[in-house]
Amino acid sequence: MGYAAEGSRHSRIRERAGSERRLPPEQIFWEGKLGEPLDLAGAAGYAEVLESVRWAPSASNKQPWRLVRSGEAWHLYLQRTKGYGKGTTVFSLLRLADLQRVDMGIAMCHFEMAARERGLAGRWLVEQPAPEARAAGLEYTASWIPEDT
Repeated sequence: MGYAAEGSRHSRIRERAGSERRLPPEQIFWEGKLGEPLDLAGAAGYAEVLESVRWAPSASNKQPWRLVRSGEAWHLYLQRTKGYGKGTTVFSLLRLADLQRVDMGIAMCHFEMAARERGLAGRWLVEQPAPEARAAGLEYTASWIPEDT
C-alpha cells in the first residue's frame, strides 16, 4: 500500500517497466465514434471515472482498453498489442492466460468501482459491437449502461 520510496528497488522496477507513463486521454477515450477524442470536461460526471481507468494497472503497461461514449452508454473495446499475448506461439504452447483480456477485466473493475463511489449507478451489458470496430482492429468487450438510482 502507498508509494515506493524514491530510489528503492520497487521504484526502479516500476520506472523500467514504464509504470508511470500512461497514454493520454485522447488516445483511449472517444466520443460517439472510434478515434474522435472525448472532451473530458463534458463527460457528464465521468471524468474521474475515466482517469481511474487510465491509471489502472495493465500487463506490461500496454493499456489495451478503449472507451467510446455513445449517448449515455460507455462501450469498452480491446485494442490488442501486436506480438503480445493471444495468438502468439509462446502463449499457445505454454497455455498462458490472455493477459490483455485480464487487463480488460481490471479496467472494467476500475470503471465500476469509481462510478459507484461517485454515485453513478449502472451495469455492464454485452451488446452488439459496432461494425466499424472490427475493421479498426478493436474487439468489443462490454458496455456500461447508466441506471437511474
